[in-house]
Amino acid sequence: MGKFIFQRFLTSIIVLIGASAIAFVLLRVIPGDPAMLMLSENATDAEINQMREDMGLNLPIWVQYVDYMKQMVFLDFGDSLSRGLPSMQLILEHLPATALLVFWAMFIAIVIGVPLGMIAAVKKNSFADSFVSVLAILGQSVPSYWLGMMLILFVAVKFNLFPTSGYGTWSHIVLPAFTLAVYQLALIARLMRSSTLDVLNNDYVRTAHAKGLPEGYVLFKHVFKNALIPTITMIGLQTGQLLGGAIITEFIFSWPGLGFLTVQSIQFRDYPMIQSLVIVSAVVFVLINLIVDIVYALVDRRIVVDS
Repeated sequence: MGKFIFQRFLTSIIVLIGASAIAFVLLRVIPGDPAMLMLSENATDAEINQMREDMGLNLPIWVQYVDYMKQMVFLDFGDSLSRGLPSMQLILEHLPATALLVFWAMFIAIVIGVPLGMIAAVKKNSFADSFVSVLAILGQSVPSYWLGMMLILFVAVKFNLFPTSGYGTWSHIVLPAFTLAVYQLALIARLMRSSTLDVLNNDYVRTAHAKGLPEGYVLFKHVFKNALIPTITMIGLQTGQLLGGAIITEFIFSWPGLGFLTVQSIQFRDYPMIQSLVIVSAVVFVLINLIVDIVYALVDRRIVVDS
C-alpha cells in the first residue's frame, strides 16, 4: 500500500507542475495587457511601460516562470492586481463557500443517484428502469444555467420558497446546490445502473443465488460493494471538477465562491489571482483523486497488487 500511495503522490506532483506551466503560458499569450487595465485610459506609453516593468511583464516568459516557481516554493502566490491583497488570502476567503456548495450538491447526487441506479438495474426493463433512465437523460441534457434561472423564476420569485441569491443560511444553499446536483445525480444513476448490471451477470452472484441466500444479502454483500468501485472514481473526479468549475451556478445565484472570484479575476486580467486559482484547483483535484485511489485500493485490494 505504501508503494502504491508513493507512486500516486509522484504522479500528482508532475500533474501540478504541468498545470502551473500551462496556466502560466496561456495567460501570457492571450490578447490583452493587464498593465493597461490597471491604469486609466489616458495613461501614456511611458506609464504603461513602467507598470509592465514593475509587474515583471517585460522579462522573457521563461524568466517570469522561473521567478513564479521560486515564489511558489515559499508559498508566495503574489498579490491580486485588482484588489491589492494576497491572492491566497482571497482564495481562502472564498473557498469555504464553494466547498459548502459542492459538498451538499454531491451529497444530494450520491444519496439519490446511487439507490436509483441500483433500483433501475435490479428492475431491468421495468417501468422503474425506464423512469430512472428518462430522468437521467433529462438531468444530463438540461443546461445548468437554464435550470438555475427556472428555479429562481418559479421556486424563488413566484412561490417565494427560497431566496434568489445570497449566502449565510441553509435556505440560501438549496437552489444552487440542487442546480449543481442534477447533472451529477443523473451521471451517478446511469453509471451505477451500468456497473450493477455488470456485477449481476458475474458467476459469483449466480452462485450466491444458487445457495439460496436472501436477495437483500446478495445485493448489499456481493453486488453493491463491487458495483460501487467505478462510481467512487467518477464521484471523486466530478467533485474535483465542481470545486474548480462551479462558475455558472455561482454566478447565477451570486454565490461568493471561487467561481465568482474567477469571473472577476478574468475580467481584470489579474494574472496572480488567476494563476493562484488554477494552482489551488489543481491541488484540490489531485488530492481528491489521490484519496479516491486509496479508497479504490481499500475496496479492491487487487489494484494494489497489480500496481
